[in-house]
Amino acid sequence: MKLQEQFQIFRQKKKALLAANYYNLETCKGIILAANELKQPVILQLTKSSIDYIGLNTAVCIGKTISEEFGVNVWLHLDHCDEIGLVKKCLDAGFDSVMIDASDKPFDENIKITKEVVELAKKYGANVEAELGSVPKLGKELESDKFTKPEEAKAFVDETGVDALAIAIGSKHGFYKGEPKLDLDRLKDIRQLTDVNLVLHGGSGIPASTLKHAIELGIVKVNIATEIKDTFTKSLKNILTETEEIDLRKTFPEAIALVKKLVIEKLKIISI
Repeated sequence: MKLQEQFQIFRQKKKALLAANYYNLETCKGIILAANELKQPVILQLTKSSIDYIGLNTAVCIGKTISEEFGVNVWLHLDHCDEIGLVKKCLDAGFDSVMIDASDKPFDENIKITKEVVELAKKYGANVEAELGSVPKLGKELESDKFTKPEEAKAFVDETGVDALAIAIGSKHGFYKGEPKLDLDRLKDIRQLTDVNLVLHGGSGIPASTLKHAIELGIVKVNIATEIKDTFTKSLKNILTETEEIDLRKTFPEAIALVKKLVIEKLKIISI
C-alpha cells in the first residue's frame, strides 16, 4: 500500500501515522519492535545527516531488513531535505516518501522547488511532503509571525500538487522550554481550506491531549526525533557508567528496549 493510501485510511479513523527518525541499527530496531508489538504501521525517517553517517544503501537496508524480519508495515521517508539531487538518489534507492524543505525560501521559490520535486516523484509513485511557514530548527525559537497562513497553504497546495504539508502552528524541533502551545484554531482553518495531508513536526514533548486534539482537527502524520535520540543516548550513558561490561551485545539491548517503550507510548497516543 502506498503511503498516500494509508494517510486516507487513518484520516477517516481520526488517527495519525507516527514518523520516527532512526540513527543506527539500534534505534531502528527499537522503533520496529514497538510497531510489531502493537501491530501498527510506522514511517521510518532519515535526514541527510543520518544518511551521511550511516551511508545511503546501508541505511535503506537497515530499515527495510529489520521491518521485514518483524513483519512491520513501514514506509521509508527522507526528512527535511533541501537538495533535489539527494531527493533523486533516495528515490532511486527505494524511498517511499521524500520531504523537500524550501520553507526558508520566498513563497514563490518554495512553490517552484516543490513543484519540481512533485514532478520528479511521479514516476516513482512516491509521496512528497513540503513545509510552509517556519517550524524552528534546533536551537531556534518560535516566531508566531512565521506560522503557516491558511490562505497561503491553500494556494501552495493548489499550485504544487504536493501530497503532504508540514505546517507551522507552534511546534518546534528539539526540546521545549515549558509546555508547547499549538495554535489549533489555525490548524482548523488550514484544514477547512485544503484537503492535503497535514504534518506536525516537532512532536517530541507535546502533551498527549494536545496531540489527540490536533489529530482530530486534521493532523495525519506526527514526527518524533529528539526524544528517540535523547532516550537512547541517555539510557546508554547510564548503563555504561554502572557496569564494567564491554560487550555491546549486552549493553545495547537495554537502550533499545527504552526506545521501544517510548515509541509504544507514542503509538498508543496517536495511532490506536
